[in-house]
Amino acid sequence: MNKRVRDHAEVIVDHSTDVQPGDDVVIRAGGGTEPLVTALHEKLGERNANPLVVSRSGRASRAFSLAADPEALEIPEHTLALMEAADVVIGVRGSANQHESADVPPDRQVALEKRRKPVQEAVLDTRWVGTQFPHPGTAQKAEMSTPAYEAFVYDAVTMDWAAQSAFQRQLVEILDPAEAVRIVSGETTDIRLSVDGTVTVNDDARNNLPGGEVFTAPVPDSAEGTVLFDEPVITRGREVTGARLTFTDGKVAAFEAERNEDALAATLEADAGASRLGELGIGMNREIDRFTYNMLFDEKMGDTVHLALGRAYEKNVPEDSPVERNESSIHLDMIVDMSEDSRIEVDGEVVQRNGTFRFEDGFEG
Repeated sequence: MNKRVRDHAEVIVDHSTDVQPGDDVVIRAGGGTEPLVTALHEKLGERNANPLVVSRSGRASRAFSLAADPEALEIPEHTLALMEAADVVIGVRGSANQHESADVPPDRQVALEKRRKPVQEAVLDTRWVGTQFPHPGTAQKAEMSTPAYEAFVYDAVTMDWAAQSAFQRQLVEILDPAEAVRIVSGETTDIRLSVDGTVTVNDDARNNLPGGEVFTAPVPDSAEGTVLFDEPVITRGREVTGARLTFTDGKVAAFEAERNEDALAATLEADAGASRLGELGIGMNREIDRFTYNMLFDEKMGDTVHLALGRAYEKNVPEDSPVERNESSIHLDMIVDMSEDSRIEVDGEVVQRNGTFRFEDGFEG
């Protein structure tokens, strides 16, 4: 077995999910991921844990989505029971075709997502992680050869996470006690957010592998301004480009997109929380140095900021928080390039300019 695949499995089992003897582990595996699933079984066997694989076929999901009547479907109690019984859930993405669901109508996908929301919430109550196996299909979408993409993925997931965590902690210490954030990029993005009372999280590959971001939740009614999302986002199997959102009192007041605006509209109309922000994330993983059409990696990319429409995480807004947590069936991350003519202000002070943080060499305040 390839040593780098074994190393990937080791990070998942030891670092990300801290698997213990007797743990019941569900592996939700996409197509073409057998090498990593096999390596995970080896590591889980060494831990005397109990693995169960659930296949996640894009083609099968598409067939179900087109055939089913969303209004007649009930919550999938068997899937819910499985996730509620699990100690650990490991999601392994493969995907020969990231656009497999492109011809499923957006409103139908929204209805199906609402039905799955209790299952998603049960997963979040486990020690969960999502990761990517370097499948040739994702390499093709990233416009990379398979060997080059494999190296890119493994460099990003098997890095020194203790050192990366310490690097990111410097931003956590700035953002966590803060009240207000302003994000400016050129003439196209200028948005202000309140983060007063929310919790800033250091993503050092516990739930996402790779990790490499610091994230928090904006106060739901606080977003004011306009954002142009420079990079494409794939939602409901369709690629939305040139998305521009204008926020008033925390809610999207106007929007447009150069391509697939209807998919963006369906996302915004999913429910009451879908048109508000649930996350502000700042990418800090410098091993991720290119856009690859894979949000698991792209949102961690250095010199970027991402804002997510929809659900806020409980880590950012716990039950005892004085801030209301934005609830939604969706969580859609969208990226802003901060490498040029850009700055992040925290409580009126510039903490990043043109991608360089104030605790890094070369910072120009």
